[in-house]
Amino acid sequence: MTDTRQLGAARRYPFSEPDRLNLDPLYAELRREEPVTRVRLPYGEEAWLATRYQDVKVVLGDPRFSRALSVGRDEPRTSPQQIGGGILSMDPPDHSRLRRLVAKAFTARRVEQLRPATTAIADELVDAMAAAGPPADLVEAFSTPLPVRVICMLLGVPPTDQHLFRTWSEAIISTTSLSQETIVGYLGSLHAYMAGLIAQRRETPTDDLIGAMVQARDEDNDRLTEQEMVELAAGLLAAGHETTVTQISNFMYVLLTHPEQLAVLRARPELVPDAVEELMRYVPLGAASAFARYATEDLELSGVRIRAGEPVIAALSSANRDAAVFEEPDRLDLTRGAGPHIGFGHGVHHCLGAQLARMELQVALGTLLRRLPGLALAVDDKELPWKSGLLVRGLRSLPVTW
Repeated sequence: MTDTRQLGAARRYPFSEPDRLNLDPLYAELRREEPVTRVRLPYGEEAWLATRYQDVKVVLGDPRFSRALSVGRDEPRTSPQQIGGGILSMDPPDHSRLRRLVAKAFTARRVEQLRPATTAIADELVDAMAAAGPPADLVEAFSTPLPVRVICMLLGVPPTDQHLFRTWSEAIISTTSLSQETIVGYLGSLHAYMAGLIAQRRETPTDDLIGAMVQARDEDNDRLTEQEMVELAAGLLAAGHETTVTQISNFMYVLLTHPEQLAVLRARPELVPDAVEELMRYVPLGAASAFARYATEDLELSGVRIRAGEPVIAALSSANRDAAVFEEPDRLDLTRGAGPHIGFGHGVHHCLGAQLARMELQVALGTLLRRLPGLALAVDDKELPWKSGLLVRGLRSLPVTW
């Protein structure tokens, strides 16, 4: 790719428009030659972009980099509106205080208890697909309802209200797909809805996650403010399904367009957990990297001087393709093993729902392979429609047959 920047000027970022799930080749060039580079995003101040695995882990995990310092700053971003707020813009100890309240709901043991119910939902969705007959839109028939129903079950959201937050939650991942007015309206509706559920839990206590948060807040000297609880519940509801919805379809698209790897998985279904880890490494979920960390003191990354107060963006997708860590990183290999990928992030902001997402992705892939062994694309892959204007890459529809 031609570098059109003037000498000493920041590169325009993102480097290009998202192309399906293809990672811009400039990342590889930067990892080799300029691993920490100056960039300018569509909105906000200039930033540094870290592209190598080790540097990305430092930015995400070293306490000398702060998310809290983004508050009140013109944070570099791809959307007109500020991304920050809530738990994503906190450092310890405030971040730790909120995270502890919900961490118990996402332990490996708790998530495993949800696996049978998740499998039953997946089978029910495939039953409906099979009854209707091919072709089917996998996004609408399977990828979307599965995580939505699971997060509703975990949080205690009535199934009859699922259609509401499916619409509202796009506001959290929108960059340009929605107008600023629509985003504000959707977020207001989502927060008002969660406040209503919280009020219900006070009247009638429950043992779901929202009920547990209400109890913890009311019994812990109000250490969790009402606004924090509303924002945390809304964030869990939206983030708890949006990314998994997207990744189920992304993963199936990758498998269906890599027939040799799909054949390996069909022959060896015990590899599904490893396949999920490899696909988390291989698939660049983000349309661009975001959520800058601000240096709290002067330091160096790959020989580049980062001064206190400067924002640094960690390119997770680039880090997951670093040849210094992964052999033949641009090749999909479902037999590679879990490996040290950072598809779920790293450090204190490591994805809270990683265990839940892993389980849902394992169930989704395993069920589709088991129930629909002849699954194939119903159209040419170049005809598939992709979403735009969002923080994540994903398909609008995925027509399949079997």
